[in-house]
Amino acid sequence: MKTISSSLKFMAMLATVLFFGLPVAADTILSKLLPDLTAAELVEGADAFGIIHPDIPVVQVLKGSERIGWAYITSDFVSTTGYSGKPIHTMVAIDDAAQVIGVQLVKHSEPIVLIGIPDAKVKALVANYRGLDLVAEAESGGTAHQLDIISGATVTIMVIDDSIVRAGLKVARQLGLGGLVVQDKGAGPQFEINPDAEASNDWMTLEGDGTLRRLSLDVGQINAAFGAMEDKRAGKRALKEAPETTFIEMQAALVSHPAIGRAILGDAVAANLNKWLDEGDHAVAIVGRGLYSFKGSGYVRGGIFDRIFLIQDDVSVRFRDRMHKRINTIAAEGAPVFAEADLFKIPADSGFDPTKPFRIQLLVQREVGAIEKVFTTFDLGYQLPSQYIRAVVPAAAEIPASVDAVTSQTEADAQQALWKRIWLGKQVEIVVLGIMLTIITGVFFFQNLAVRNERGFYWFRIGFLTVTLVYLGWMSNAQLSVVNLMALFGSLVSGFSWQAFLLDPLTFILWFSVAAALLFWGRGAYCGWLCPFGALQELLNQVARKLHIPQWTLPWGLHERLWPLKYMIFLGLFGVSLTSIEQAERLAEVEPFKTAIILNFVRAWPFVAYVAALLIAGLFVERFFCRYLCPLGAALAIPARLRMFDWLKRYNECGNPCQTCAYQCPVQAIHPTGEINPNECINCLHCQVLYESETTCPVVIKKMKRRAKDGAGPDLERFVGHPNQKLKIPTT
Repeated sequence: MKTISSSLKFMAMLATVLFFGLPVAADTILSKLLPDLTAAELVEGADAFGIIHPDIPVVQVLKGSERIGWAYITSDFVSTTGYSGKPIHTMVAIDDAAQVIGVQLVKHSEPIVLIGIPDAKVKALVANYRGLDLVAEAESGGTAHQLDIISGATVTIMVIDDSIVRAGLKVARQLGLGGLVVQDKGAGPQFEINPDAEASNDWMTLEGDGTLRRLSLDVGQINAAFGAMEDKRAGKRALKEAPETTFIEMQAALVSHPAIGRAILGDAVAANLNKWLDEGDHAVAIVGRGLYSFKGSGYVRGGIFDRIFLIQDDVSVRFRDRMHKRINTIAAEGAPVFAEADLFKIPADSGFDPTKPFRIQLLVQREVGAIEKVFTTFDLGYQLPSQYIRAVVPAAAEIPASVDAVTSQTEADAQQALWKRIWLGKQVEIVVLGIMLTIITGVFFFQNLAVRNERGFYWFRIGFLTVTLVYLGWMSNAQLSVVNLMALFGSLVSGFSWQAFLLDPLTFILWFSVAAALLFWGRGAYCGWLCPFGALQELLNQVARKLHIPQWTLPWGLHERLWPLKYMIFLGLFGVSLTSIEQAERLAEVEPFKTAIILNFVRAWPFVAYVAALLIAGLFVERFFCRYLCPLGAALAIPARLRMFDWLKRYNECGNPCQTCAYQCPVQAIHPTGEINPNECINCLHCQVLYESETTCPVVIKKMKRRAKDGAGPDLERFVGHPNQKLKIPTT
């Protein structure tokens, strides 16, 4: 009992800390990154960093003993989540006049470098923000500068641009630089949504009273805008349609206002919208028609709508796929036919105020080369008409017992709201994964029934692996990695965050299911059934067999000596992670999962060539990578030694003299002596199919012949050898 209790505790800890990303740190990002940064690389002529400000995470930039500016990391002030789903850490320095005097891209996890865009090119673009006037940005709402974008890295550059401007304005206001001051939200008249307001159900009336706002651009205006750009190639690639042709007509309305939502969407859809939105959330409806799509296709690949985003003062909201719903029908009478109609959620923690003006910025692109594009922007301004809002009398101010406690609670509430919204947005994926886990659990518990029909079980396994690869892998990106395990040690140092753990529902569920499966069946439950890359290898090998590609069986001695390679790789990565988790993540590219599953082979050629080599090897040696190189499989095999049950059946004749299972095991996990190596077994259950086979297993065939010869009745011999079996097989 003590062993089982210890095992359960270990597995609970393992399941808690196994996660796809690093834990949220308690300290500021500036304090973590500052020791590795130099002032001279950030600001020309600077020679050191000074002291950190006591109230906000900014540090002095010194030239000699004189302070020439303040430096900060944008991620300490605003969200900088990029294409990869991880923060893009940019260091910015500003002087007393609120002018940017230095910018440095410090750390990121963007795949842009991996798909052909040099990191130096991105860093050079970021450095061009030197000279940015934050005072002018404050006056213009963040549009006083020219947005430069690198083709193929649109989302990344837009996130960096947004973070530099918004974080800069926050720092400048808090430090009083350039005459900027912190905006007092309590000053002046305060307004709130008027829930009793009514809206017309006529589209033309809604346009006329300002409930709907429009941005209309024709081909002539677009050609003129690109023709005026410094890059003359943009003007030479003018659209050929007639100048009066509609390029885009885009309209927007704040449908989270109850009256507007009912008028445009109808009562039923408006009610569903209210269920979709959490407390404090808002939603904007955007419809469009014409030659240009305001959605594009970027959100399909990366989950981010890179052509539109919302701006309100210092607030900037970028819409992701989980913040999006389609509008199937517009309820307002007289509504035109639109090619696109969509709802976009504005999260409560964004700081958005529905009673204040905001704008939807549209990014328009034009190809100027084989892979090069230039960009320009247009704004659709919006403000709720006065009939939808009402003035409020501020309540008497209450002094909180602890400002830090209030701030901490607010942040915790915001994080909780975020992961809840993510789970709600992933309901379909969660249900599908739950069904898959239920099915495979049933198969393992009732394996003697599942494997009776050899052909039926074969096609069941092929179908399950196909779902694992296509849906769980390529569509949902639910591929576990050894990087998750290395995060364990970072969490032990800096403290584990449940909020961060819950941000990826499928990863959360998978790791807990893996932890449970390790106790019952070992590592094979995941490696053999739920690993997308493992499924890809096996499916390709099945195709190879159908094409009569020869299958190689390595000599047992060589095969047995190649097993330890994956354990060496895991231990090497583990050792590196103790000193540098970032370096360990880079070395973890020995796993082909990111290339083959997450990025769908869209990477630089060395990565693709590496994966191709592994897959080609797998055509001849089934699951070559799983057998000899997978550090994740090695890591899971270690705690799998604690499993409490042994479900796979063996006969006394297995291994002596019969070698059928050993020869046919897809990964050679059965020793010549007959026993199954649990460290290498992937629980494919092929040996159990053979165990029940009346045409392949010599033991079963012998029993069948004996029964036929003796005319035996019930198949009692199936149970011979069971500890509780008392019956004797009749001999006559």
